[in-house]
Amino acid sequence: MKQNFIFLSLTVLSLISFSVSAQTQTPKDSTWTSGGNFSLLINQSAFNAEWQGGGTSNYSANIIVNYNLNYKKGNYTWDTKFLGDFGINKTKDQDFYRKTSDRLEINSVVGRQINESKWYASALLNFRTQFDKGYSFSEDPNTGEELRTTQTEFLSPAYTQLGLGFLWKESENLKVNFSPVTGRIITANKKFTTTPGYQDGDFFGIDQNDWIRTEFGASVNAYGKFTLMEDITMENILNLYSNYIEDPQNIDIDYTMNIVMSINKYISTNFTFQAIYDDNAVNGFQIREVLGVGVNFRL
Repeated sequence: MKQNFIFLSLTVLSLISFSVSAQTQTPKDSTWTSGGNFSLLINQSAFNAEWQGGGTSNYSANIIVNYNLNYKKGNYTWDTKFLGDFGINKTKDQDFYRKTSDRLEINSVVGRQINESKWYASALLNFRTQFDKGYSFSEDPNTGEELRTTQTEFLSPAYTQLGLGFLWKESENLKVNFSPVTGRIITANKKFTTTPGYQDGDFFGIDQNDWIRTEFGASVNAYGKFTLMEDITMENILNLYSNYIEDPQNIDIDYTMNIVMSINKYISTNFTFQAIYDDNAVNGFQIREVLGVGVNFRL
């Protein structure tokens, strides 16, 4: 009886949310400025065999890194943003964990101011991939065993964009880059394009037996960060791309919204929404959202 009481007490407390947030900022009058956020969210629930209310033991974890590095001297500016987001979930009845988020992205823009205006001649670098393998899951019809098949992995695919154009910059929190001359490279491990029955373009537009796809087009990259109300900020990141060579009307869209609500000094809520349209990947929108609540510590 005593053991059951202890176990049930732990079960009541088993839904745990823990978040760590660290933010740094160099002096504003410095040539180099930097700042960012790191957060870790962990959730866990457990139930014993006698629990009658229903439920499945599970755990999940999510790590988010959002870091900015900015340079400003004379007529020159250089802004770089690093985004990392990785999360997993595992329930008791599953043989394998599932990913809840997986993103690695670097955006970097160099600009030279034009006649002391808000416009800059600019060069853009964008790199995007994922940290871990992505799987599709199925069940063996004979044994009932859970099966998984690798669909993607680190650097497969990987997107690299290089563009020349113009940057409009109101501030570090509001800017738009137009690159009418943009080259994009999509790369992947050849094993994804050499499977039996593979057709040209099946894996993110890459041809059979190849590992690279090259495109030439135009891109728009916009960033806006706003204070909605006291202690609530919203960050918007929009990337658009059109391939001049093939189906220029099919514009690739990647939009991310991050909302941070600071409830008090120790507690905050993070909400992330992302929508992607890329007809080389899938004929439709890819949508994800992540909501996390936890205790914050500033380091």
